Amino acid sequence: MKPERLQKILSKAGITSRRKAEGLILQGRVSVNGKIVRELGTKAVLGRDEIRVDGETLKPESEGVVLVLFKPRRCVTTLHDPQGRPTVADFVNKFPMRLYPVGRLDYDAEGLLLLTNDGELAHRLQHPRYKVPKTYLVKVRGHPPAEALAILQQGVNLEDGITAPAELIVIEDDQKATWLSLTLREGRKHQVKRMCAAVGHPVLRLRRTKVGPIELDDLRPGEIRRLKSRAVRSLRKNVGLK
Repeated sequence: MKPERLQKILSKAGITSRRKAEGLILQGRVSVNGKIVRELGTKAVLGRDEIRVDGETLKPESEGVVLVLFKPRRCVTTLHDPQGRPTVADFVNKFPMRLYPVGRLDYDAEGLLLLTNDGELAHRLQHPRYKVPKTYLVKVRGHPPAEALAILQQGVNLEDGITAPAELIVIEDDQKATWLSLTLREGRKHQVKRMCAAVGHPVLRLRRTKVGPIELDDLRPGEIRRLKSRAVRSLRKNVGLK
């Protein structure tokens, strides 16, 4: 296996982002084969060399894992909840490596949530610079007129600024509500709910169906699958990683 820079190894193992990993090295918190390392150019091979962070050994099986969870409603997107509510950790505790949710879904929302131990991948998937598309199936109250739909597509004026252009498809109307498909390339807090409320049609139900090239496919609420190597490579390529 080809040697890699320590900060890249730490990032792929889910310790932190590559930039923050550099800080750990400079602080003397990383060792290779029993020796503290402070040089950012240091390379090693995970599995061949013993790499420790704050005394904890990194293991090769913890590299590059990405899970797709169909997060159910009434579940928080954290690994621990002081209020004792169900968390996404309840669904991934069978996996031996440390996994962290990529972004968030509201407590009452459902759908696709990625979890990974690849810190740099998680960072880029959430960073606005990379404009990773996220698609939502949204049920809104009432029947938005053409003017409201145009605003959702072109940009909604929220308290934190005008939203970026979005892709929108009207899926279905019923007597009291409308189903929309909405694709965003930014990730503000409660963005879908705030956008729809701003045009007078509050969200009644929200499901995320796609992140970048990754889709829910046939997963059901609470079910989880591990991405195969090809899908992980596609996801990494989507944000400029090899």
